[in-house]
Amino acid sequence: MVYPMQAPTSPPPRRVPPKPSVSYIVDCMYEFTYVWLITGERFWFYPTRLEYGEVSGYRWNGVFWTFFGFDPRYIDAVACSPTPTLY
Repeated sequence: MVYPMQAPTSPPPRRVPPKPSVSYIVDCMYEFTYVWLITGERFWFYPTRLEYGEVSGYRWNGVFWTFFGFDPRYIDAVACSPTPTLY
């Protein structure tokens, strides 16, 4: 399956999901994903690329999606809908 590497055309869900105790960003690729960072920051994200030392995609700023990348070591937890599947 080929996925587009472009921003979503709709906003993320209005409801913030509960923070899971165990989660993996790889399970949330190309899904609306709520991210909690170890710095305390949290935001909606649409991940499109995952590599060693970087996850990138689109971050919701409250009005529109902007391209954004960060180090996945800063991730505390992620939640995406549908519920992530563990391999």
